[in-house]
Amino acid sequence: MERVLTIVGLGSLMNVLIRPVQSDITVFSNARYFAIYFLCMVTLGYAESAREKILQEIFTDYDGKIPPNYDNDTPVNSSVQFYIISVDTINEATMDFSMSFFLRQRWIDNRMNYTPALNMTRLELDNRRMADVWVPDLYFVNEKKADVHDVTVPNKLMHVYPNGLIVYSMRVTAVFSCTMDLQKYPLDDQKCAIVMESYGYSTETLFMRWHETPVETSDNLQLPQFEMQNIKESRCDVTYAGVTYTCLKMELHLHRTLGYYIIQVYVPSCLIVILSWVSFWLNVESTPARISLGLLTVLTMTTQSSGAKASLPRVSYVKAIDIWMSTCLIFVFAALIEFAYVNVLARVEQRRGKSVMSNMNEAKEEEEEEKEKKKCWCFRNLEDRERARLVDKISRVVFPTVFIVFNIIYWITYVFWEPETVD
Repeated sequence: MERVLTIVGLGSLMNVLIRPVQSDITVFSNARYFAIYFLCMVTLGYAESAREKILQEIFTDYDGKIPPNYDNDTPVNSSVQFYIISVDTINEATMDFSMSFFLRQRWIDNRMNYTPALNMTRLELDNRRMADVWVPDLYFVNEKKADVHDVTVPNKLMHVYPNGLIVYSMRVTAVFSCTMDLQKYPLDDQKCAIVMESYGYSTETLFMRWHETPVETSDNLQLPQFEMQNIKESRCDVTYAGVTYTCLKMELHLHRTLGYYIIQVYVPSCLIVILSWVSFWLNVESTPARISLGLLTVLTMTTQSSGAKASLPRVSYVKAIDIWMSTCLIFVFAALIEFAYVNVLARVEQRRGKSVMSNMNEAKEEEEEEKEKKKCWCFRNLEDRERARLVDKISRVVFPTVFIVFNIIYWITYVFWEPETVD
């Protein structure tokens, strides 16, 4: 207080000394500006020295190894808030997701109370000073890997307010496990959670709760293959060996977008199935063309199926993508089998005719009968060829119709069906 009065008195004295003289306004202005600048420098110097004095007084008898309220047996109330910067990847093969976020915690430590100087609203602690302050021992239960950013310095901040309120924030990028149900993949919705607990302090020492605004998200938050539908916060206190520990849970409700799978999976596989139907319009005798087309579509469909399921885990249940790919493969394989049947049907009587002709008698008296047999063979051969063409004509209608019916059943089932979930 004495230093404040000294500074105020000094300012008043200088104001009197540099009162304007009518003959020289310029000198007055320069002197007045100099006096104001000098006064500001003195005030700032005092503020800095006041901060140093406050820090020395706070940490003189402070022990960061002991939690607040330890002596009066009341728990520390710590509020937790998330600011989600980005959700980088969601991996079905390893069943996890990565996220970058700011983790913010607030609690009151009465040992950090102080009387502010001048217009001081809070103390901003350096990273090296933060190590001396007690912080809640929060950890992520389902975390696989996590890093606190440290470029160019550790991305942490700690603000101490006069009433002992401590605001602690850090920037984290972490990978969390997420158990996924892929029965409807890729028409599925997923729920991925982040679970936080106190590692060593029971609810008698530390009590965590969600902030009034539990989760905030960046304005440009986008996920490559999902839409963030909802974020649900809850408490999940757990008991280990008869001791209850505080627990918080944040659940992300994600809806998978179909754009990528329509372009990369469904449309190509449909085109491959339709391509296999081209053989129904080719001539029955075009054996090389129809065999090449049938084998090409079968091999392409097999490759397409393997590529679509390469990024998925080997689960024991059937997924929607498995039903689709298997059915498409059955269709192209059935088209190849149809050609084999038509080809055999068109050539069977020709083989029989040659066998009959090899066993005939060359006698002249049977020449007329032999001509009649040849005429009947030609007639029967013509009938078999027509029967083969009829099979092709029927296939031109049956195959597309069955495929359309399958599509209707498939999309209605997997769009509206919800599998049973086990909590």
